[in-house]
Amino acid sequence: QAAGGPAWVLRELLSGGLMHPDVMSVNAGGIAGGGQGAPAVSGDETVLRPVTLPFSPTGGLRLLQGRLGRAVIKVSAVPEDRHIIEAPARVFDSQEALLAAFSAGEVQQDMVAVVRFQGPQANGMPELHKLTPPLAVLQNRGFKVALVTDGRMSGASGRVPAAIHVTPEALAGGPLAKVRDGDIVRVDAVAGTLDVLVDEAEWAARTPAPYNAPAATGFGRELFANFRRHAGGAEQGACTWM
Repeated sequence: QAAGGPAWVLRELLSGGLMHPDVMSVNAGGIAGGGQGAPAVSGDETVLRPVTLPFSPTGGLRLLQGRLGRAVIKVSAVPEDRHIIEAPARVFDSQEALLAAFSAGEVQQDMVAVVRFQGPQANGMPELHKLTPPLAVLQNRGFKVALVTDGRMSGASGRVPAAIHVTPEALAGGPLAKVRDGDIVRVDAVAGTLDVLVDEAEWAARTPAPYNAPAATGFGRELFANFRRHAGGAEQGACTWM
């Protein structure tokens, strides 16, 4: 706040053409109104820098798109030699299944862990932060690892490359439902691609895997069944009223 606060950040982003000034917000006049009254210069450039002198030329998030859909990856903490991972897929239909395989020593290998059926329609898109520790252990052992999921992680991927919020989700006809163990998956945060290296004819002929849904009742699942049924994709905020 002493360096300039949110108003300073908004003003700098607006001046760089990186925000839409007319977007509605809590401020009168929209986003542009939030930048009013900001100091002319940063009070501390180790905290806030002007848009003309950023800490990094690009942000920490990248869009990935390809045969496996669209996803976002956080690369700000990922070493540059891990920005591209190409490895055989290990497919899991839940966070718990991957954790069990790790505990049993079944995933001592280079791999792209595909954790599917974790989107809004499947089970409400739960937080998958428990996946980071085992994947980080494998990475520290020298294996090339990455995560691809239609589930959610709230910035907890750390140093592990993680293509998250994949859309469309597996339950909504997304291509993750067609991935099989052993398929070569390429996560490329440099080129912005998310691909499976499978022959086109074979890929087109595959039948999507079925979703083995949890029990329809218990733990409040019956209360939210309608929300899941009508939820939009991750890119639409999983909204049920659009």
